[in-house]
Amino acid sequence: MVNDGSTLKTMSKTYYSEINVHVTWHTKNNSRLITAEIQPLLYGFLKDKIVTTDGAYFHGIGGIEDHLHISMSVAPKIHFDEWFGQLKGSSSHEFGKALEWQRGYGVVSFGTKDLKWVLEYIRNQREHHTKGTIFERLERIG
Repeated sequence: MVNDGSTLKTMSKTYYSEINVHVTWHTKNNSRLITAEIQPLLYGFLKDKIVTTDGAYFHGIGGIEDHLHISMSVAPKIHFDEWFGQLKGSSSHEFGKALEWQRGYGVVSFGTKDLKWVLEYIRNQREHHTKGTIFERLERIG
């Protein structure tokens, strides 16, 4: 709804968008909480939350023991801050004391032509961190 001062009007429900984002967030105190046992369950849980959100389109997920990266496209109706908070909160709740998140997150938009590159970066997190070839812009959280 848009308030123009005199009347309340409904915004258009018809739109075209290519809002591609890369999101990253870290475990509390950068602890190595994303273990080999938790990782597939966590990734599956987050993917499910994303694909069942109206207006969200999952592309990929990856990371290492102390943080994760997600690539997705989102419709303009999704409120990033609130929704990312819900993703973090619900995953922390789902895994109980085994998984706590640090405050904040990083989100970077990118063009559709860069999707392949972003997905490769996400898939190869361990290699990038081992070799020191990280892309700083995609690692920042605040």
